[in-house]
Amino acid sequence: MEGPKARRRDVLRAAVAVGGAAGLSACLGYTGESSVPTGPEDLSTLPERQHAWEKRVRQDRYGNSLLPNHQTLLYLDLRGDPDGDTRGTVEAALRTLDRAYVRNHEGLLYSIAYSPAYFDRHYDESLPEDLGLPEPRGLSPFEEPELDRQDALLHLASDNADVLLKAEAALTGERDAVNGVDVGAVLTDAFEVADRRTGFVGPGMPADRQGDLEGIPANGPVPEESPLFMGFKAGFVRNQATEDYVTLDSGPFAGGTTKHVANIRQRLADWYGEQSFDERVMEMFSPVHAEEGLVEGVGESLEDDSGIDRFVEDIEEHAREFGRVGHAQKAARANRDEDGNVRLLRRHFESADDDVASLHFPSLQRDIAHFEEVREAMNGSDIPAITPAVRQRVNNGILEYIFVKRRGNWLVPPRPIRSLPTPTGEVPGL
Repeated sequence: MEGPKARRRDVLRAAVAVGGAAGLSACLGYTGESSVPTGPEDLSTLPERQHAWEKRVRQDRYGNSLLPNHQTLLYLDLRGDPDGDTRGTVEAALRTLDRAYVRNHEGLLYSIAYSPAYFDRHYDESLPEDLGLPEPRGLSPFEEPELDRQDALLHLASDNADVLLKAEAALTGERDAVNGVDVGAVLTDAFEVADRRTGFVGPGMPADRQGDLEGIPANGPVPEESPLFMGFKAGFVRNQATEDYVTLDSGPFAGGTTKHVANIRQRLADWYGEQSFDERVMEMFSPVHAEEGLVEGVGESLEDDSGIDRFVEDIEEHAREFGRVGHAQKAARANRDEDGNVRLLRRHFESADDDVASLHFPSLQRDIAHFEEVREAMNGSDIPAITPAVRQRVNNGILEYIFVKRRGNWLVPPRPIRSLPTPTGEVPGL
């Protein structure tokens, strides 16, 4: 029988997924209104990096960042031209959020980003050649994703579902004030919401939702302790790039970063139904993780480091000996630079949109090419030549269970030029 804590999580997740007045009403009716401090009077005290979340979220006892439980992605298209008046509307709408909520996991974390198509559609000038922001594309021979080419992507995140919903309501003109702060402008006067996607992350949240989702076995195999559908923790701090590392250090968008967001459908019947726990460990991490018993439960035993770097050079040997290789093992081959620094900062979370188990996978990096190189290594296209036991997707990490549906590339500019920047990093009219 579902307990009160699980019931609460399920109601809040469903409220965020529904959104709008109905979702907010359901959320407030169940939990009441969260008491959250407002943002600073002096907005210049906010970090210039929109992606500066690390010091503003919770950490577990090992120092791993814990992302906000509830998240919303709003894909936006401009209604008109990016002129001074439109920039003023966007900036005033975003400043409302800055003033309304403290910038942390209990309040609101957010960023706005822009696609290569935005710059191509609205300006004659070109982006700097060395920026590293190509159009999105399929990144494996077995995927045909829909490409996200909307003008902008607004990413909202909070541990409090009502905060997320009230912030969105302010942006879409459904509230005149939010957390005691008057709404300065309505974002949807400048943008049309082309798509709305939602998600969640944290222990218990995937388990609560699993019984109703396509892609998850009916017997409910997702562990209560797992923050993700596949039953293991992720985002170990020693296997993540730092925010400093992924920040652009030169050019008109210095202080910003690039962002890739994939939407990945999961089909986990065979993951849980045909694979033992040790086999899941082998395919998520590496075969020797299972052989040496390195992973207990959802991976709490790994503390702050997956330990995957120990086994990167052994991948061919493991393929021959065990007839399978690990997802993390493959990707790690391309995820460090020549000085040993991790290249990608991953901030992924689950989704139950359309009643389908899926994953939103935002990744931050200095250059989209870094993400593409890691994804190519993750494809493991070279492994089947080593042994017939490993095929393009079978026994080849977790590829058998995940299916990329959408991909998009984005530029996250620094906060002072976040409102409809030109390709040269200017915001005329502000």
